[in-house]
Amino acid sequence: MTMTDGKQYDIRVARENEKLDFTLLPDSIISIDKAYIDYRWLYALHQRRIFFVTRSKINLDCQIVGQHKQFTHKMIVRDDKIILSGIQSKQKYPECLRLVGIYYEEDDKYIEFLTNNFDLSARTVADIYKARWQIELFFKWIKQNLKIKSFLGNSPNAILSQIWVAMCYYLLLCYIKYQTKFAHSITELSRMFREIILDRVNLIDTLSLNSTTIRRARSPVPQLALF
Repeated sequence: MTMTDGKQYDIRVARENEKLDFTLLPDSIISIDKAYIDYRWLYALHQRRIFFVTRSKINLDCQIVGQHKQFTHKMIVRDDKIILSGIQSKQKYPECLRLVGIYYEEDDKYIEFLTNNFDLSARTVADIYKARWQIELFFKWIKQNLKIKSFLGNSPNAILSQIWVAMCYYLLLCYIKYQTKFAHSITELSRMFREIILDRVNLIDTLSLNSTTIRRARSPVPQLALF
């Protein structure tokens, strides 16, 4: 995770941190939005055998050199093999790309995706980008559940510390949910932990309940009292 102030452009941060490699190995697949479309950077990823899936820009200047594969699914409108034809773009990305067009009937929306992966099906390419929405849901969850809207301090260190603590808490919740196969949502799990945070409770017993029956899991051991 990289955190910057709001003055930084997304693609600039990605380019500056490229030297760290983000531990991306060959055959990795990254899903990025249009803010990250920089053909020189995308070609650098391609040369490292890293696949990307992003949305195509409306003003994409390209030339169709062939159809990638024939398709029969009604959602797929196009699956073309293209080369960039802009004066600068074709210099920055001189190899072929794949342009996939999908029509979502339920939303009456047509979306085109750009990728350097020619092995996956067109539907899988679309699903990979759709999975990127989980990032937006993640930020929404953080803001709604971890009280990020108000900060305990105003200094950069205080703000960053609170954000890091919130992220660590979220990752711990995800880890517990994954390891224990907890059936309910992360929000439900967080709510349960908030209710028992100061109680001596068996974690396994807690995970077998829900927020309405959480009191059953409270320890029967009485608190020590002073006389």
